[in-house]
Amino acid sequence: MIVLAIESSCDETSAAVLVDGQIRSNIIATQLIHEQYGGVVPELASRAHQQHIVRVVAQALAEAKVAKTDLSAVAFTRGPGLLGALLVGASFAKAMALGLNIPLIEVNHMQAHVLAHFIADAETPYAKGPGFPFICLTVSGGHTQLVRVDAPLDMHVIGQTQDDAVGEAFDKSAKLLGLPYPGGPLIDRYAKQGNPLAFKLPTTEMPGLDFSFSGIKTAIMYFLRDKTKQNPSFVADNLPDICASIQHTLVQMLLTKLKRAMHETGIRQVAIAGGVSANSGLRTALNQLGQDQGWNVFIPKFEYCTDNAAMIAMAGYFKYQQHDFVGQDISPLPRLAL
Repeated sequence: MIVLAIESSCDETSAAVLVDGQIRSNIIATQLIHEQYGGVVPELASRAHQQHIVRVVAQALAEAKVAKTDLSAVAFTRGPGLLGALLVGASFAKAMALGLNIPLIEVNHMQAHVLAHFIADAETPYAKGPGFPFICLTVSGGHTQLVRVDAPLDMHVIGQTQDDAVGEAFDKSAKLLGLPYPGGPLIDRYAKQGNPLAFKLPTTEMPGLDFSFSGIKTAIMYFLRDKTKQNPSFVADNLPDICASIQHTLVQMLLTKLKRAMHETGIRQVAIAGGVSANSGLRTALNQLGQDQGWNVFIPKFEYCTDNAAMIAMAGYFKYQQHDFVGQDISPLPRLAL
């Protein structure tokens, strides 16, 4: 079974080739044009996908040493994501599947993030993900979800943000600090040099297992405004400590809900996924909490945290086994639910 996968939900154009359950190539073209705007510009993203997709797919096939006529199926991200960006990947995948007369597989981007834990590649040819059921904390710039995973294609959201995602909170906090986009990784980098308890920031509380991150952004804005009034060089003088405090606060908000979910469900297997799962503060804190609670903790490789086609290929692999194919009338859904 040879699956070509295409990911184009936001600002990464990616293609991967999976052969009999193992990733042979995973090519990612990152769009740098958005840095000057401080965030992703949808129209520019879709144009960049059009420019990159042919080259990226060709490179993925060449690196995997696979001819397009060898393909068993084409998988693509249907949603959620930016409509224009999704249209580029979906249109290319549909045309390729039609031209080769092979099955077409639509993939939910968030489901694929969770299934990144099952990716096998040349470095880890026998990768084994968490056992079922497990709880996955899926965190990115657009989503913050607690997902109960009972099988590769059987997932249920048991808690999620009611406003902003944690990745957005990281990026907007970085922007308030004057850091360039994407700012989340920069907060992580500076936080390693700072004291996470230097400044106490307020947190928000939502009922049950839901999250809210809009309030913390406002709190950080007022905190920085008040401190800067007293000392105009406050941010420059205390950047590592500020970043460490912001990161500590956001991570603890995530883990408080995760701990509650684990206790309510009685599940002992826990995983994280999505772009924010690359955050070193979250990875370290989760490992420590797992040791304290007796959980089995699963953390994906860095290269499979952010948007990539390998995770789309993995989801496509499971769907292919169930002959879960779609027709040429399929269309992207920017707000596709898990």
